Amino acid sequence: MTADPRLNSFADGNALAEALASTVAARLADAVEARGKAVLAVSGGTTPARFFKVLSLKDLPWDKITITLVDERFVPPTSDRSNQKLVTEMLLQNHAIKAKFVGLYNHAPNVEEGAKMAGQAIAGIGQPFDVVILGMGGDGHTASFFPGGDRLSDAISPDQPELVLPMHAEGAGEPRLTLTLPAIVNARFVALHIEGAGKRTTLEAALGRGATTDMPIRAILRYEPIELEIFWAP
Repeated sequence: MTADPRLNSFADGNALAEALASTVAARLADAVEARGKAVLAVSGGTTPARFFKVLSLKDLPWDKITITLVDERFVPPTSDRSNQKLVTEMLLQNHAIKAKFVGLYNHAPNVEEGAKMAGQAIAGIGQPFDVVILGMGGDGHTASFFPGGDRLSDAISPDQPELVLPMHAEGAGEPRLTLTLPAIVNARFVALHIEGAGKRTTLEAALGRGATTDMPIRAILRYEPIELEIFWAP
């Protein structure tokens, strides 16, 4: 069993958002200084909204930074269910409005074809990503690695050659597009952002024994080598 990742605990969500945004901003600034560009992959859901707002105010060379998504529902960016819409409204604002955005959604006829097109777009960004921000559901899913997902085993395989795969799962609602495990864990820095007592309980269960397919966040937590930190607030 690998050692547990570093857990950063904060008094509340505002303090977490400030700390995570500062950590991410420093990583992105260092990447631009070292390589002339940086790539940040973020997750959707309700948890990251405050973090997005704080990060958007950071004075960074945003014109040299590309933002993409860890996963996406196969819905147009006009939908309230769209992660792209969330990122556009919450992160691509203020200073960060200068960043380039590369989404996963496209106008393919189905999610399977959409995954192929999204994979080409992600390949064009270049790997490894500099920073990946993950969330986690109460069922132990992260990205669109859902328990019972039809492509879960493929998506969490360390040897998966594709960057993006489609995912159908009962708990997912719409069909999904998701980065695969290698695209995530090969990043220079991965942060798991979770809030609430329930998520802490889920995390503790995920850090225990059990099948990866039961709680797919384990595919991240157990991978090595990886530079992973957890950011949690009640």
